[in-house]
Amino acid sequence: MRPSLLTLVRHVLYGVLMGGADVIPGVSGGTMALIVGIYERLVRALSAAVSFGAAVLRLDPEAARRHWTAVPWGLIVPLLAGIALAIAVGAQVIPPLMRAYPAPMRGLFFGLVAASLLVPARRIERVTPLRIGIGSLCAVGAFLFTGMPALSVAEPGLPRVFFSAAVAICAMILPGVSGAFLLEALGIYRATLEALKGLEWDYVLVFGAGAVLGLATFASLLDWLLAHRHDATMAALVGLIAGALRALWPYLGPGRALHGPGPEDPVATVLALALLGFGAVLGLLRWSASPDSTSRVTTPGS
Repeated sequence: MRPSLLTLVRHVLYGVLMGGADVIPGVSGGTMALIVGIYERLVRALSAAVSFGAAVLRLDPEAARRHWTAVPWGLIVPLLAGIALAIAVGAQVIPPLMRAYPAPMRGLFFGLVAASLLVPARRIERVTPLRIGIGSLCAVGAFLFTGMPALSVAEPGLPRVFFSAAVAICAMILPGVSGAFLLEALGIYRATLEALKGLEWDYVLVFGAGAVLGLATFASLLDWLLAHRHDATMAALVGLIAGALRALWPYLGPGRALHGPGPEDPVATVLALALLGFGAVLGLLRWSASPDSTSRVTTPGS
């Protein structure tokens, strides 16, 4: 059955949220997919698309047809359109806002991401010591990783661009890990934004090729984990999101050192925007609660 026009518009808006999040260091497009309720459906769709591509490469038309029909194109195409639109616009708008108002903007995104913890946490059916341990380890790892100082390579070589894109794209479907932050840690965040602004097609095409490879590799693994180790995977996502909140703490010193607000730092504005971000996520969760949002299917061993 073809999706309605309203559903297609909604999927485009979901893509805009995901793409906008991926431009912001510290916020993940995967977190947005969780918030709007399409996360597991998106991972299954990407895995089916990867299987279709593999069948084409194997010259297996029967398998290619089967995997093609399994891909929900009514979700994927408008989602990709929204992501592309948000990245194109966000690259022009969001970085200047982050530079001009760093603490208030971080406060807004801190509240937004903190509220998103509710999504995977509510999907864990049974809390066990093992799952608590998995979540704790992921939280510590994300906390330490987001404390790494940013690098900046003025003119990265194309091989570096390719492999950095392959790593960073995984964050688009992995909540708690920001693709923009990974690009910062790998030293090509600013160069990538400049290439997008200047339409440097050699850079953009190499980056896209690396992203396709990374996504193809990671989507199938994540789909398997969600199908066979669902609750453990959700516990890991809770930990990743919680630990990655460090990157969005409004008051950061040199080398990403954490500190409290100083005498001249904004406090009321930061708190108000954090509450606004938290409330916006609650609103998104309510808005996205519809038949579109596929609930998960439990499987043995999760």
